[in-house]
Amino acid sequence: MKKYLILLVAALTIAFTGCETVTEPGGTAVQAIAGEWWVTAEYQKAGVWTDAGVGHFKLSTYNTAANENTEMWVNDNGSFWNFHSIVKVDYTSKTFLTTDSVSTNAVKYPSEKVLITNGKVLLGAAKTPSGAAADSIVFSAAFNDDSGPIVYKVSGFRRTGFPADDF
Repeated sequence: MKKYLILLVAALTIAFTGCETVTEPGGTAVQAIAGEWWVTAEYQKAGVWTDAGVGHFKLSTYNTAANENTEMWVNDNGSFWNFHSIVKVDYTSKTFLTTDSVSTNAVKYPSEKVLITNGKVLLGAAKTPSGAAADSIVFSAAFNDDSGPIVYKVSGFRRTGFPADDF
């Protein structure tokens, strides 16, 4: 009996000391509007929306180092105008903008500026190529080094990760 009691105590000791507490990682302050997006860029030409010639490209939105729900990065990953800019966020309404022209990429292109307006994320409002529902993103962008005063509409859907929805 003594032998079984010692084995029980040893097993319990190993069980309780061998357990590791698992901590669930938390989200970011802008997690509902952060992510990867498949988007296109268009501009108005004679009142008709015209493709800007870059096709579908991947856009990223993510929290800043401050991790506050009042700002986030918008990054076209070098696919459109090579912008990587911080925008102001109203997290409750899922909207974003810059109140003034901000640097498109302060390190590589310090004199190039972008004005982002009318930005919004609409949860569940888009259909992907495979027919699945996804979040939608849309915003207007104007660049100071553009040849004319063109305002581009950038719009698309949250990347699902399914091959049928990737471009």
